[in-house]
Amino acid sequence: MRKDYIVGLNLGENGLDDPDQTLYENLACGAERNYTGYCNPDLEREFDRQSMEADLEKRKHLVWEIDRKLQEDGARPMIYHNRAATCWYPQVKGLTVMVNSIYNGSRYEDVWLDK
Repeated sequence: MRKDYIVGLNLGENGLDDPDQTLYENLACGAERNYTGYCNPDLEREFDRQSMEADLEKRKHLVWEIDRKLQEDGARPMIYHNRAATCWYPQVKGLTVMVNSIYNGSRYEDVWLDK
């Protein structure tokens, strides 16, 4: 929080698979978790624009443009991208696998084992 470092790793973890949490919490001007102090009011207006977009494809492209600008500005340098997978036995039934996350699909109320 003191910014008393030369190099630091700022993990962009979040509990939701929605750009709003990452953008507003980690990259908005004055945000508490904006450890680098990056501030671009014009780009922050784009945060609002993508947040209000109802068309998922249009929103995705807006977020990609925001991310491109963040990377160009050095606000969000990418060191690596994590990859993950889900697998299960065919006798596991009722499992809903999330298509947009590995983190929010851990609800097993409707899962059963079919022998």
